[in-house]
Amino acid sequence: MAELPAPAFRDDAGGALLRCHVQPGAKRAAVVGPYGDRVKLALDAPPVDGKANARLCRLLADWCGVAASRVTLRSGLTGRDKTVFVAGVSAAELNKFLLDKMK
Repeated sequence: MAELPAPAFRDDAGGALLRCHVQPGAKRAAVVGPYGDRVKLALDAPPVDGKANARLCRLLADWCGVAASRVTLRSGLTGRDKTVFVAGVSAAELNKFLLDKMK
């Protein structure tokens, strides 16, 4: 199994930051794998009206076992490169959760 890039994960006060590249409009949501120094995520939501951003936050919350309110988009509101904060998990835990969901 492929490893996910270490620079994509960073511990932050009370949680972890994830640097990701999203592909909205996919048939199903999944962790695709490494994308440079980010993690590529396929999202089964269109890139309109914030639907893909909302799906990203709900998906990460589900995969990490935290409430959706504990996942926030820190940067990348309109682009494909995003930084997401997940409260209550460490960078190592976030990495493991995403590895478990990789295609």
